[in-house]
Amino acid sequence: MRPIGWIGVVLIVAGAAVLVMRGVSYTKDRQEMQVGPIKVASEQKGFVPPMYGLIAVAAGIALVFAGRPRKA
Repeated sequence: MRPIGWIGVVLIVAGAAVLVMRGVSYTKDRQEMQVGPIKVASEQKGFVPPMYGLIAVAAGIALVFAGRPRKA
């Protein structure tokens, strides 16, 4: 299998993980500030919807088929 096929396998695994977890949340930005003895933290969270997991699986399948060896 060519390297493009391996990239496809990675996309399939990552996309399936997003689908199984019904989306993935992550921290975009974290800011902390300390004023005297008080510490204040602020986080901005992001979310990857399951639809992107489905797109990654479809793209991975396409790359796996594109990475197959050609028969002469």
